[in-house]
This record gives sequence, structure tokens and C-alpha cells, in this order.
Amino acid sequence: MAEQTPERRRLAQADAGAGSWRGWGPYLSERAWGSVREDYSADGDAWSYFPFDHARSRVYRWSEDGLAGLSNLNQDWCFALAFWNGRDPILKERAFGLGNAEGNHGEDAKDYWWYEDATPTGSWLSWRYHYPQAEFPYARLRAENAGRSKELGEFELVDTGVFDEDRYFVITADYAKASPQAYAIRLTVANQGPEAATLHVLPHLWLRNMWAWGRAADIEDAVDAGLVGISGAPGRLSARHPHFSPVTLADASGLNPEALLCDNETNAALLFGGENASDYPKDGIGDHVVHGAASVNPAMEGTKGALHYVLELAPGEERTLHLTLMAEEADGPYGDADAVEAVLVERKKEADAFYAEVAPADASAQDARIMRQAYSGLIWAKQFYHYDVHRWAEGDPAQPVAPAHRAHDRNHSWSHLWARDILLMPDPWEYPWFAAWDLAFHCVAMAGVDPGFAKDQLFTFLSQRYQHPNGKFPAYEWDFDDVNPPVLAWASLLVYRANGHDLEFLRACFHKLLLDFTFWVNRKDAEENNIFEGGFLGLDNIGPFDRSKLPVDGVLEQSDGTGWMGFYCLAMLEISIELALHDPIYEEMCGKFAEHYAYIAAAINDHGLWDEQDGFFYDRLRRGDGSALVLRVRSMVGVIPLLASLPVDRATLERLPRFKRHLEEFTTRRPEYVRAICRPHSGGGILFSLVNPEQAERVMTRIADPAEFRSPYGLRSLSRAHLDKPFEADLDNGVHAAVDYEPGESRSGLFGGNSNWRGPVWMPMNFLMVHTIEKILGALEGMPTKVDRRELATQLREGLIGLFRADDRGIRPVLGEVPLFQGDPRWSERPWFYEYFHGDTGRGLGAAHQTGWTALVAELIRS
Repeated sequence: MAEQTPERRRLAQADAGAGSWRGWGPYLSERAWGSVREDYSADGDAWSYFPFDHARSRVYRWSEDGLAGLSNLNQDWCFALAFWNGRDPILKERAFGLGNAEGNHGEDAKDYWWYEDATPTGSWLSWRYHYPQAEFPYARLRAENAGRSKELGEFELVDTGVFDEDRYFVITADYAKASPQAYAIRLTVANQGPEAATLHVLPHLWLRNMWAWGRAADIEDAVDAGLVGISGAPGRLSARHPHFSPVTLADASGLNPEALLCDNETNAALLFGGENASDYPKDGIGDHVVHGAASVNPAMEGTKGALHYVLELAPGEERTLHLTLMAEEADGPYGDADAVEAVLVERKKEADAFYAEVAPADASAQDARIMRQAYSGLIWAKQFYHYDVHRWAEGDPAQPVAPAHRAHDRNHSWSHLWARDILLMPDPWEYPWFAAWDLAFHCVAMAGVDPGFAKDQLFTFLSQRYQHPNGKFPAYEWDFDDVNPPVLAWASLLVYRANGHDLEFLRACFHKLLLDFTFWVNRKDAEENNIFEGGFLGLDNIGPFDRSKLPVDGVLEQSDGTGWMGFYCLAMLEISIELALHDPIYEEMCGKFAEHYAYIAAAINDHGLWDEQDGFFYDRLRRGDGSALVLRVRSMVGVIPLLASLPVDRATLERLPRFKRHLEEFTTRRPEYVRAICRPHSGGGILFSLVNPEQAERVMTRIADPAEFRSPYGLRSLSRAHLDKPFEADLDNGVHAAVDYEPGESRSGLFGGNSNWRGPVWMPMNFLMVHTIEKILGALEGMPTKVDRRELATQLREGLIGLFRADDRGIRPVLGEVPLFQGDPRWSERPWFYEYFHGDTGRGLGAAHQTGWTALVAELIRS
């Protein structure tokens, strides 16, 4: 057996609870402003209540943010970078972006940065940022985007011309752990412009404010006693706190930069005309550097500090700074820059060895790099998440009284939810919060490099701290009551297999998932006929109206909702089978889920969701007067039933005699369900499938058709046939519903104008489809078919990876048509991992850093 790489040994120690290698990491979000947790408004408008313009001056209640940030597990202390180009009106302490209503897409970051590299324990991290030398055009970005119609795309930073003539700085931050609580830091700054330029570099160390809310009496007492704070000296900041061993940020370059101190307190006088709790509030360092204000504490004490470097850079010049961030008594690189550099070089070499082991032997160098950067973005998406819904709704004793109606507002029924965890976020800027189905995909991707952490994530999310007493899992922070597609059982299976078949883990997941499955059956099947509703289900604008808020009286019977429940049921059946192979008591659950699945399979075919004429599944709107309208929109809604398939081979059935006998008795007693269970299987076993071979063939024919679903870059979420033939229908009360093919941003105003599922390629659905086609391929091997399933699966896999590959001309589809992005290797060699992709061109759209589920591309390469 080959010797484990150093990173694998660190992971083994962390999984065993030794060494604390996960204790420090990239747990600081890129954005905390505008989030639900920070919203204490009367109207629930989180973006307006805590906007970007307040972030520099106002203390956060639940978390912190910054550029290239680090923290410990509880985010007691935070480290991040800030810069000033001598022209901006404020420090560049955090990425800028639009609020929800400020652009066509909204929620859109307007800076350019990359998560260059990372190992799972955070022993090696690399981050890159391109900072304009001209004044950052905050006002212009807002004004231009606010004035654009939905026919135009977003106005981006590159469109302002600030990168013309290469007038920008390339900033790279590399972090390497010398030991679990000691980081060696290298900051590399390059002036790309044709003229000399000055850059101020300000590494920050500060304490999360836990003392201003009237809740944590021990911390408030510690603040009063001077046990909480940061002290400064030339080239050095030291943080003290009862929760951790003292932490010191120190210059190792021999430059002894000035230490600047203020307090992590709100500038109430500036924002609200109130009284400040400190003479040197949170924005003091920025005001001092930018305006020369006397806003930093001359006593060199506070709760927020920075080391201030001023670099004069000639054209093309590159400079390097070395620092250390270490806990007291940690084993680390004390001394000069050489000692720091030695740690960085060693950890980079170890990261190379780790990813060389992860990459397939036949992967090209380009694919191996795409895979590595995708995993790295996923690792950087590990974020501290703190949210106590009861306290949030109630308000804090030391703050203004919450509005009385708050107890009945957003998430009011989730008062049990209490989180203070490291979670895999979808995106540390645009989505710095969890969503149930996003997390499932994140765990599947993370299992490729750190299965132990993926397992811990599922344990955490399936715990009583998150799961509602009624069995439901919270959907996403903006509305826990909504429903996401039920994919957690499927994710639990994949993570189980990646963790060496840990039966205790799978058993624990199964018991919690049973409660959620029961919730779906009880709450999302209005007529108790095994046709499910669900509403939103993650597919936003794919329908002709908001499916969570019907515009007419009636019930929407959803093909995707029913398909997802078939998928959920078969995942639970597969878990039951796995558990029953080791403990016969679970054979009864095998029978339960096989029967339940048969009811769903019969219902989707017998209740009008399958359209024989079109050979496709559609939603059906059943009106209050008893009439029904079939919504003939060819979209992912009608493809999802294909996902509900499970082959069970003969050998497995023979090992489960009670289950086998149950199936025989059930199909004898209820022969009408034979068609749902007894599909032919190449191995002589059973193929459970919601669709029969003819239905599968007809749907797959549309999937494989470039004029419908198959683009060069995966499956579109809406058939391209709707380009020429939009769906239109007149509903009750004069409501007109329509859907047409929009391969990029939607022109619809549904969901605040940010909807985007009328045509683009969506990685998680494509990932599921690739694996489903491959699974059906194996089960139906040898059966006649018009669609070459093997070829189709290969085409989809290659198309999805091809989004990020550079072709013979060096063009990456994901980077779109911007000449700078495609033509300059400083940009073109670094794809972003977007939320979704243009259905015809593959251009990246939506959130630029959604490496959460888009990291699934790494699994497509690895497997």
C-alpha cells in the first residue's frame, strides 16, 4: 500500500478528533451585510436594512466578513485583508456588489477574485484579487445597472474601463499552516500598469463583537476587565480573549509596519445620529488611512487592528510581504521571511502531492487543474454560520425592541433552530447561508477529497438543531418553510460509500430522513393520492407562474414534485436494502418503501401527468371548479421523473428473502402495480423506475435532441423548442401565463427579477442526469433503443467539463465574450465557477463563485 500523503494524514487525525487541523480555516464569509440574520427591519427587506454602505461602519450581530478571510471555528477572532489604491473613497475591506433590487440579476458581486487553491484541512490556501488603480466606480455600477432594462445584461466592472492599459494590481494571498494554530502568510503584489503606483496593504485582525447585545454576560465582564482586546506595536497585533489562547499577527518582512487600532463598534453618530460606544468605532482605520482622520486609538488598544504597509511599485514591479498568524505557544515559523517561506513551499508541495493522488491517471493537465480549482473553491466555501432564530425574533436586551409582528414574520415557526457551525455554503459572497439541497450537492462533491467533513456536515444538518419537530428540514434562510428538492437521502448514500461504508452513519441518517419523508407525505400531497405539489422546488422561473403562490384558486400537481418523491422513496429503499444486508430488521422498511414507490409510480402515470401525445411529463393545474389545465411546458419538470430509478440485482434479492417474498406477495395481491416494479434488468433482478422503457425512450429522445434539451454544454433547463413556440395560457381572473426560451437571464419579473431557469444549463441537475442515464444504461443493457445512452452520457459529461476547458484557440466558454477574460492569460487561465450557464454558448451566469454545487464538475472529472 502506498504511503499516505501528509494531507491525508492530517485528515485522518482530524477525523479521529486529534490535532485540531480543522480548527482554523477560511471560515470568514465574503459578505455578511444584507443577510437575513442581520435583518431587524419592520418590513423584512434585508438588503435595504443593512446595505453595503453600512458595512464599514456598523457592527454585525451574527458573523463577520472580509477579503481572503480566516477565523477559528467559533469565529472569536477574524483575519482578512484590506487595500487602498490612494483614490478610492473607502478602504477595499470587502467585495462590492449589488443588492437584490439594484440590477437585472441583483445579488451580484462586482469585484474580481479567485479561490486559487486549497487543501481540505486549510493547510494550504491561495486567493487572488485584481484591484483597479483608478477609483473604484461604486456609484457608476449602481447607476448603470439601475437604469438597464431586462433586455440588457448586467453592467460589470470590466465594462467601466478601469482595467484598460493593465492599470490594476494583481494581489495573491498564500496561507500555509506550520501547525494547527499557526499560519505562515505570503502576500504578493504586482503592478500591472505602465506607470508607478502606490498600494496600501492592511492585514486586519479583529474580534467578533459578542458583547454589545446584552446576552453574553461573561464576555461583557471580560471586556470591562480588559480580558478582551487587541494590543498593537510596530509590526505586531496581539489578540486576547477568554475563548482562545492569545493570537498574534506579526510582520516577518523586517518592515515593521505601523499598527492601527480602533474598536469593532458601530459608528452610530455617523449612521443614525446616535451616541457612539467608542471614540474609535469600526470605520476608524479606514478614515485614518483614506482621510488622515484622528480616528485610531493612540493608546494602541482596541478590538480591531491592522498593520499598515505602503508599497511604492514601479511599472511591472512585484513585491512580497511575509507575516505570521499564530496562537501563543503554537509550533510555528518564528523569525524571518525565510522561515515563513519554507513553510509555504513545503505545504504547496504537499498540496501538489494530494491532488496528484486525487486526479485520475488519465486526466489531462487541464482537467486536473479544473478539478483542483473546483475543489479549492468548495473548500473556501466552508463558512462560520451562526443563527439563533428565537433570539433573532425576540431581539437583544441591549438593542431597540423588535417590532411586535416579528414573532409572526419570516421563519417564525423555526424558533428551535440554533446554529453555530462551519457549513459548506453555496457561495461565500452571494449566498453566505445554507440551502438544504445545495448542501446535499456540496457534500457529494466534498466527499471526493474530504469524506469525513462531508459526513460531519450531514450529521450536523440532520440534527435536531436544524430539523423541525414536524420532520421537515429548513429550505434556505430567506424562507425555511419553503421546500427544496429532497436529495439528502441520495447524498447520504454517496457520502456513506465515500466513508468506507460507515453503517452507524447511514443508520443515523436514515432515522432522521424517515421523519422528513413523512413530512412530505403528510404536507405535500394535498389529495393523498401520491401526486405531490411542493411549489418552488429550486426551479424558480421554469414555470409560467410562481408555483409556491398560485395566481388562481386550485392545486398544482407537479411532475417534478412527484418525480422527486419517487427519487426520494427509492433512495430510502436503497438505504433500507443496505442496512438490511447487515441487519434483517430493516427488511420490513425495504417492503415499505418498495410499496410506497409503486403507489407513486402508478399515480404519476394514472393521474394525467404523462402526456401520451407529446411523450412527456407535464404539470397539471387542477382548478377549484374541478377542471384541469395541462401546462405543456417542456422543461426539467418533465425530465425529473427519469431520476427515480433503482436497479436491484438478483444476488441482493436472494440475500433478502423476506423482502423478496414481500414483493412477490404484493404484486400477486395487487397486480396493477407489477408494471411499476417488475422492469427487466440485465442481471435478472428488478429495475424500479417511474417510467417504462417506452416512456424513457421518448423522454430521452427529447433530451438528446440539440433542438430541444441537449446543448453543447449539457442539458438546458427548458426545451429550445419554446424559442419558436412559447407556452401561453389564459387563466382565471384575467391572469395570462407564458413561458418562452431564454438561454441566459430571464426577462420575467417573477421572484424579484432574479429568476434564471428558462433555458440555462444547471450543473446539479445535469450531474444527476448523467448518473441516472449511466445507471439505466447498465440495467437495460442489450435492450433495443433509438438513443445511444452510452454516447449521450459521454456527451453530457464532456459538455459540462467543456464549459471550463480552453479550446485550441484558448477560449473557455464559461468566460463569455469579454476580450480581456479570453485573451489575457492573467484572466483566461482562471475560470470562475458560476451558478448556471447560458443554454447556447456556455457563458457563466448568476453568482460567479458558486463553487458549492458547481464543484460537481470535479466529480465528473474524477469519476
